[in-house]
Amino acid sequence: MLLALDSGNTAWVLISAALVLFMTPGLAFFYGGMVRSKNVLGMLMQNMFAIGLVSTIWAVVGFSLVFGDSGNGWIGNFDFLFLADVTNLDGDIPGMAFVAFQMMFAVITPALITGATADRLKFGSYAVLIGFWSLLVYIPGAKWVFNGWLLEMGALDFAGGTAIHISAGVAALAVVLVIGNRKGHGDVPMPPHNLPFTASLPTALPRKLSSTPISLPQPACSAGSSWNAGRAATPPCLALAPVPLQGLLPLPPARASSEVPRRSSSASAPGPCVSLPCRSKRG
Repeated sequence: MLLALDSGNTAWVLISAALVLFMTPGLAFFYGGMVRSKNVLGMLMQNMFAIGLVSTIWAVVGFSLVFGDSGNGWIGNFDFLFLADVTNLDGDIPGMAFVAFQMMFAVITPALITGATADRLKFGSYAVLIGFWSLLVYIPGAKWVFNGWLLEMGALDFAGGTAIHISAGVAALAVVLVIGNRKGHGDVPMPPHNLPFTASLPTALPRKLSSTPISLPQPACSAGSSWNAGRAATPPCLALAPVPLQGLLPLPPARASSEVPRRSSSASAPGPCVSLPCRSKRG
């Protein structure tokens, strides 16, 4: 028996999807503030390109390989290839809303790796990396956690700490180990472009309002995975509510200095996203 469409739950999932999408451009500024000025546009372009490329991969084959019912917990099938028959997933929320929310997680995961590719990979190399990485690493991992053998073993994941942050962190470490240090590291001055970009909302807001597009959507990042706007969404939303409040903390006063730093944290580890246990698969 199909559940009746719930407009409140649908609105909550769509809002959560939009907020999680907002985190990817936020990463562009987060990492862009830490790289050298000549690489800022590269950081912005890489993160924005990830939205287009990974969204396409997800719509064509990714969603089907994660949520297609293949009878095993390792990889899905092609039932939803090119999003065919997604309406079969309609319940209290439309199947397409479910697709959209999961797509945003697929998008931000390879974007997290840009913290390690900064100053190391050209744009073309980065595009090839995230395309194949999404297909060969993220999609199987998401299947295991959200609809596969790990879920069957009792793994409960709200914010994708397993499929998203562990896999992105390991991939970033692999990039650093394989490619090595940035050219000139330790010998050439590498001052960060604009650290307030890393700590502040990249708009015309006052500099002391240091809330970021990464921290603001955190409650939606976890609570949206409850698939409803009811009691199941309340605990993670309340637990993560203090995260955006860090934006109210003032930045330390700037100090004038004639010294040019020789090193900078232009290649940072993937940013954190708090994970709370939850039931990732819709009932």
